[in-house]
Amino acid sequence: MASEPGSLQVPNEDYASVALPAAGRGGALVVLDGVTPPPEDTGCAHDVPWYVARLGGALLELSGSRRDMTLRECLASAIGRTASAHGPGCDLSHVRTPQATVVLARWDESVVEHLVLSDSALLVEGADGSVTPVLDTRLDGLRPAARALPPAGRAAYLESLRNAEGGFFTAAADPAVAGRAVVGSAPRERVRALAALSDGATRWTETFRLGDWTALMAVLRKEGPRSLIGRVRTAESADRAGTAFPRGKAHDDATAVLVEF
Repeated sequence: MASEPGSLQVPNEDYASVALPAAGRGGALVVLDGVTPPPEDTGCAHDVPWYVARLGGALLELSGSRRDMTLRECLASAIGRTASAHGPGCDLSHVRTPQATVVLARWDESVVEHLVLSDSALLVEGADGSVTPVLDTRLDGLRPAARALPPAGRAAYLESLRNAEGGFFTAAADPAVAGRAVVGSAPRERVRALAALSDGATRWTETFRLGDWTALMAVLRKEGPRSLIGRVRTAESADRAGTAFPRGKAHDDATAVLVEF
């Protein structure tokens, strides 16, 4: 695994962790991409790195130790735990309360389960070498309308649709959002590898078009997560102004986790 901030002057708002039980019969992974708020008031005393550390730690514990719970139940419980850790001065109903996208996977001898919420990604490589992306595309469907607006209004437009009917969903303070996540499973013998990626890492495919998902998985398998992020940084630096490849940030936090069975 590898995780790098988009800027050395700003804390990394991504989170990544993997649990491999000593018994050797399974494991779990968590990748979160914290939502960077505008500099104005967020209604909360806590920052995004605090939030993703709390949520990520709870998710890893629950998904790794509570096999009786579904991944949606693990996410709902983790969100509830994190919400209860806030203080009385934190307005958890604020649209900018700390929040994150989620990739969660869990496996044992018989099955591989997954959950994706918002625009991070999970790649599932089959035993035959095929690569299937697991994506929550609701935000992608809203971006064309945002781009049609004047630049000053785009962020506010998308913010108004976050965790709202007809919009897109992130993990914030409401456990019910777990019901909006994309979930699925596959027999263990049909899965050769998993790759969990924040959208800073998926830029290699989604923004810079340097290869499809199968090619991205090949880079991970051959060179490793840090090399993939290095390739993204090279592409970002070649277009710092975002002229050729428009994007919200010149450099974004980037995280990649590769699991090979």
